[in-house]
Amino acid sequence: MEERIQSYEEFWPYYVAEHRDPTCRKLHFVGTSLAMLCATNPLTLPLAPLAGYSFAWVGHFGFEKNRPATFKYPLWSLRADFRMWRKMLKGEMGPELERADELYPRSA
Repeated sequence: MEERIQSYEEFWPYYVAEHRDPTCRKLHFVGTSLAMLCATNPLTLPLAPLAGYSFAWVGHFGFEKNRPATFKYPLWSLRADFRMWRKMLKGEMGPELERADELYPRSA
C-alpha cells in the first residue's frame, strides 16, 4: 500500500514530479488563469472549476499519462496549482523540477 504524504511541503515536490511534461504545465497555467478570470465575476464563478480542471486533466491524461494528484490530495493540489502558476509566471520552475527529479526519479 502506498504511503500517504503527511504535509504540504512534502507534497509539493511530489506534485512537481507529476507535472514534468512542459505541455501539461502549460495547460495547467492556461486552466488556472481561466479559472481565476472566471472567479472575478459572479456570473462566471461556477465555470471556474470546469475551466481549471478541464485543461489540467487534458494535460495529465493526454501528455503526462498519469492520474491528477487532485484525486488523492484535492486541497493541497489546488494550493499547488496556484504555486506552480506563480512560479511559471516568474520563470522559477527549473529548480523545482530538478529537486522533484532527485526526490522522485522517473521510472524506467
